[in-house]
Amino acid sequence: MWVATKAAIVVAVLFPAQAFGAEEHGLPGASMSLWWALPFAGLLLSIATGPLLFLHVWEHHYGKIAALWGALVILPLAVAFGVPTATEAVLHALLTEYMSFIILLFALFTISGGILLAGNIHGTPLVNA
Repeated sequence: MWVATKAAIVVAVLFPAQAFGAEEHGLPGASMSLWWALPFAGLLLSIATGPLLFLHVWEHHYGKIAALWGALVILPLAVAFGVPTATEAVLHALLTEYMSFIILLFALFTISGGILLAGNIHGTPLVNA
């Protein structure tokens, strides 16, 4: 709880407009073209084909490759829409979308950790019915 309070204070001090809900509305998603989705598609293709096509490079540098795709979105975003808007978009993605997903995965992992199925049950179509 104390860590969350510290994080909220840091966000409020460093990014007061985002922390206190300023009038700025963030990214104009309706006016953005499909070209903005290309780095995301590249990231998905890298994740899908990287381990198959260049295994040893992928094993050692997958974080750098993902950071490159992220930079290919964030830097043009900061140039096109301004640094505050890009910062708000990154903070929104990290704090509200990514963190909630990680917390959900942690909760599911914790809950499912105590489940034990035991018995003399053999997998047959009759048992599965």
